[in-house]
Amino acid sequence: MESQRGNLMAEEEFSELAAARRIQRLTSHISPAVTAPSQLPLVQTEACSSRLKKLEVNGEALSLHMRGKHMDVQEKVFEFFNSRPDLQTPIEISTDEHRELCMRQLLALVREAGVRPFRYVADDPEKYFAISEAVGSVDMSLGIKMGVQFRLYKNSFEVLINIGFGSNVQGLQTTATFDPMKDEFVIDTPHDGAIKWWIGNAAVHGKFATVFARLILPTHDSKGVSDMGVHAFIVPIRDMKTHQTLPGVEIQDCGHKVGLNGVDNGALRFRSVRIPRDNLLNRFGDVSRDGKYTSSLPTINKRFAATLGELVGGRVGLAYASVGVLKISATIAIRYSLLRQQFGPPRQPEVSILDYQSHQHKLMPMLASTYAYHFATVHLVKKYSEMKKTHDEQLVADVHALSAGLKSYVTSYTAKALSVCREACGGHGYAAVNRFGSLRNDHDIFQTFEGDNTVLLQQVAGDLLKQYKEKFEGGTLTVTWSYLRESMNSYLAQPNPVTARWEGEDHLRDPKFQLDAFRYRTSRLLQSVAMRLKKHSKTLGTFGAWNRCLNHLLTLAESHIESVILAKFIDAVQSCPDPSARAALKLVCDLYALDRIWKDIGTYRNVDYVAPNKAKAIHKLTEYLSFQVRNVAKELVDAFELPDHVTRAPIAMQSDAYAQYTQVVGF
Repeated sequence: MESQRGNLMAEEEFSELAAARRIQRLTSHISPAVTAPSQLPLVQTEACSSRLKKLEVNGEALSLHMRGKHMDVQEKVFEFFNSRPDLQTPIEISTDEHRELCMRQLLALVREAGVRPFRYVADDPEKYFAISEAVGSVDMSLGIKMGVQFRLYKNSFEVLINIGFGSNVQGLQTTATFDPMKDEFVIDTPHDGAIKWWIGNAAVHGKFATVFARLILPTHDSKGVSDMGVHAFIVPIRDMKTHQTLPGVEIQDCGHKVGLNGVDNGALRFRSVRIPRDNLLNRFGDVSRDGKYTSSLPTINKRFAATLGELVGGRVGLAYASVGVLKISATIAIRYSLLRQQFGPPRQPEVSILDYQSHQHKLMPMLASTYAYHFATVHLVKKYSEMKKTHDEQLVADVHALSAGLKSYVTSYTAKALSVCREACGGHGYAAVNRFGSLRNDHDIFQTFEGDNTVLLQQVAGDLLKQYKEKFEGGTLTVTWSYLRESMNSYLAQPNPVTARWEGEDHLRDPKFQLDAFRYRTSRLLQSVAMRLKKHSKTLGTFGAWNRCLNHLLTLAESHIESVILAKFIDAVQSCPDPSARAALKLVCDLYALDRIWKDIGTYRNVDYVAPNKAKAIHKLTEYLSFQVRNVAKELVDAFELPDHVTRAPIAMQSDAYAQYTQVVGF
């Protein structure tokens, strides 16, 4: 018995010591003051250790090159919310409280901080999107609400509503019938199936709506009416003084959602709601007092495209905002992984989990992709700004296709990356304070609104096929697809058996090789899907052939967008004025390019574009570049210059949940 008690006491003492050691270790993992990441031992493979040479990165120059001329206004937003804990969104908040907080945040941003986004929507879209990125990083609901209030609605009291059509916009059923006797339009939603849900600001705060409806005019022929196509109308939905719903307007609250609960989404239905004739937004079509219709655009389709042109800005904004979410999640995961230590060589200190090849494989290509998507969406915003100023038809078409592709591609990638980042942080990533849950839930809908991602990729594929046809009919190509004109023949030729075997590092890191590889794949996919569509359309018809080749078409669209992304990344590397920052960007760009080539290596092997030994060299170099990026990972995420209240959410520390959490992990 004494022996058993002694054994039990020894076991208890050992358990207490083990628990104490574990708490101390957890504390050291989380506290950055214990060990600087640069001092942590590195796990090196023999191949890498002989080539190891850490880059010296000028973080200030890198950040300036990335954030550009509008970093000051972003800092203004960050500093304002950092100084106002009462305006930071806590972890535990009800839907009603979140909606009201989101409204207070927006009002304070404009009235107290003096940041006026509406001023820049038309005059300086680049500055507007910079503000939007900063605001969305504070609370994504706030970023969406600001976009609803200022960008979509043309002034502070309009709400953009698309009634009863979903992705098939031209099939909407809400009507605006002109009544010449009273000089009014009558807005009608014909049945429940024509109701449009998920309208931002509709459930609580909105007072006006910009409604897309089919304009119906009376005629004196046998038909009695004429459908002039989709037009936009200003429709009051609530009383300006009492805030009560106006007669004929029915509003339903969409209630608690998976995310973005600071935005009050609702559904609208109109029952014979009358508005003055002047409430027609008549830039692209007008109705006179006697009911005559005039337009500078000759067809319904052209008027429709012009009327919905503003929706392109929504896709631009979502692509840009999604990169902002990716920056936050990558920063949190990488900083944690640099500090978190686990296992190691016998009788030596534990090592950073980012020194494990498996962890580098998860996070380093993601960090490279974050940089790639940043420069691609910056390019998109610049093209959009130019489009707004010039209204050039060619540029409008280019921005339309590019925004569809980037919005789809980037938001899908970020949605997956959020789960990877959560997993990379282990159990601590599951704590709400670390933001992965809220970021994932808020961002998830980005894949659906402003165009379902699968539908948008089909638009890109359709445009590519149109450009392919233009190429062989001698027409002109828009800028984004110019490479199809310039070198389609060389891309579709048989691969060079000599270059297919080149495996030197200089060759593999040559941007020409990388971009040629991306474009070769796109050109091959384009040619093969065009042939398949032609073949199947003979027996299945146009729709059946498209559906038969749909997965092929989606792969084509993604490949094209990756080519655009890489091209813009290479441009950003070459235009960076600081040598050390340029070297860091080149490293990250090479990792992005070679990682993508390796992930689709089967495509290149199938056509002998890459010989077996070259494929192995690409794989080995990709692993080495991941290791090199790991060595400057801290500098690379620091260049995002995200404040602590964005990456650590200190307001959450006041909650009971956070107090319990810190007790468990030994804070």
